[in-house]
Amino acid sequence: MQKRRSAYERLISILQGASWALVLVGATIFFSLFYPFGFFTGIVGAFIGSLGGLFFVVLFEMAQQQNEKLEEIKKQTKLLEKLLEVTLDK
Repeated sequence: MQKRRSAYERLISILQGASWALVLVGATIFFSLFYPFGFFTGIVGAFIGSLGGLFFVVLFEMAQQQNEKLEEIKKQTKLLEKLLEVTLDK
């Protein structure tokens, strides 16, 4: 059974996709702008153009990992509370 995702998780997922789109658009535009100066310059320009989007990709990936970490900590806390309850009852 799959757990239902929260609105926050769906938003992060959408923003990750938008960030990858920004990487592709930035790389394409900068490659097009710098290609007349040479292929290698176009490749360097594409890398520079993709940096903004890559920053957001990393940012939203970190947000998603922190959210997953929080959910895991909540699960562990519940298990530890149950364990403590069982040991105190004995």
